[in-house]
Amino acid sequence: MSYISSWFHCVFSTKERRPLITPPLRERLWPFLGGIARQNRMKAIEIGGTLDHVHILLSLPATLSIAQALQLLKGASSKWVHETFLECRRFRWQEKYGAFSVSVSQLDKAIRYIQGQEQHHRRKTFQEEFLALLKRHRIEYDERYLWD
Repeated sequence: MSYISSWFHCVFSTKERRPLITPPLRERLWPFLGGIARQNRMKAIEIGGTLDHVHILLSLPATLSIAQALQLLKGASSKWVHETFLECRRFRWQEKYGAFSVSVSQLDKAIRYIQGQEQHHRRKTFQEEFLALLKRHRIEYDERYLWD
């Protein structure tokens, strides 16, 4: 048996950052995302976000890449939203995402950060937050291609 500790703080937005994740949708979408994770042997430790994006603190099994994990989460949740919330036909996730490794010693801090999204976004836009995450994790980027 292999023993793996693989934690990621994942961030992805709605297509064109449309403010479609209303409170009634959110209260059902977050648990649904957690269920998708469980069904695929992932652990969604914390899920939060706002009208236009979601944060998930995720533990992955050794057999699943981060790209596969996000494809499963985004694909199944988008399909579910379309089938369950007929008024959300325009709902789509943006293709791109951010996935930032988290050390075990920083899990509690990441959980608090995700739990504080509502307050956090009273001061910062999604774009400002995402750029700060990229810089904090020393990820090179070209801003011309970040927001399409």
